[in-house]
Amino acid sequence: MNLDFTPEEQAFRDEVRTFLAAELPDDIRTAVADRTDLTKEQIVRWQRILNARGWAVPKWQPEHGGCGWTPAQKYIFQEELSLARAPEEFSFNVAMIGPILQRFGTDAQKAKFLAPTANLDIWWCQGFSEPGSGSDLASLKTSAVRDGDDYVVNGQKIWTTLAQHADWIFALVRTDPKAPKPQMGISFLLIDMTSPGITVRPIRTIDDHHEVNEVFFDDVRVPAENLIGTENRGWDYAKHLLGNERSGIARIGLSKERLRWARDTAAEMAADGRLTPREHDRLLRDLVEAEIDLKALELTQLRVVAADSGHGGEGAGAAASILKVKGTEVQQRMTEIMMTLAGPAGLALPDGGHGRNEAVEDRWLSAAAPYYFTMRKVSIYGGSNEIQRNIVAKTVLGL
Repeated sequence: MNLDFTPEEQAFRDEVRTFLAAELPDDIRTAVADRTDLTKEQIVRWQRILNARGWAVPKWQPEHGGCGWTPAQKYIFQEELSLARAPEEFSFNVAMIGPILQRFGTDAQKAKFLAPTANLDIWWCQGFSEPGSGSDLASLKTSAVRDGDDYVVNGQKIWTTLAQHADWIFALVRTDPKAPKPQMGISFLLIDMTSPGITVRPIRTIDDHHEVNEVFFDDVRVPAENLIGTENRGWDYAKHLLGNERSGIARIGLSKERLRWARDTAAEMAADGRLTPREHDRLLRDLVEAEIDLKALELTQLRVVAADSGHGGEGAGAAASILKVKGTEVQQRMTEIMMTLAGPAGLALPDGGHGRNEAVEDRWLSAAAPYYFTMRKVSIYGGSNEIQRNIVAKTVLGL
């Protein structure tokens, strides 16, 4: 199996780098480099810059705005975005609901949603997890009862990322509480967030940010035409969506960029005396260990890309679980290295206030602790790493 990129693929990498150098706005690049939160306006602006270039939804089908790229080109594009310190793709629109609409949506749903989803004219959020239904997602209780041309939805979703900005939510709901298996009674609904009966309540996370929310549904009427696919088949569609999500969670390019940054920062701090020789040596050892794991992860991803190229790009399958586990472990290790570099200065916060300390000269220092805390979640969402190991044991090892 040849894992080298072809001359054509290298030329494509150069094209992407040229575009990013010219078109990525400085304020967005700086925010990503400093590990500070992007505003809604910045996220929308960047998505529309990509869409104007025709690169907003590269994994979609060409007739719906996709690029028709090979798996290798998609991999190169994602890596270069990270190395250039561009925002990651807005996954709810690009990697989640878009592919679901293309594969399982009706012609009317595609016509209504796909173009505005690509341009971020519609901001989507994901309504899967519930209190008591996280890793055991099939136990969800939010109900949808058919009433004429509508479903009436009642229940609660939790950890709903950026729901405070969302125009629509794609949600798993229970339509058959008497199904012989919990997975068999779930449907997939598209719900307008302005519908009467929806309440969004913020959750402050351990990094003291408002990113996730609770969403409550009280007799919310949803047109039946917003059902994706067939009633009670929502679990099948959710598995397809989560496979896409897990493949992208590896974030190899992102870890490469952070490894490069950490190595450069450690060298600067050693040169100006902020790190002793012993501290610098210890950090270099940690960086080498992280780099070895990252290289092994990259080779696994490239094997998936090469295999994917050979059968039409149908996805990573069970390998997505392996990539998810190892990718998130590497990401968390990089936040630990960042905290080591920051030392006590990484814990500085404004007196009595919330968020990062803008008085700190190096903005990354005051981002270190919040970033460390928020990255604890990557081994949980998209299916916890414990669950992914079970999947690997069953489907790969045959245990």
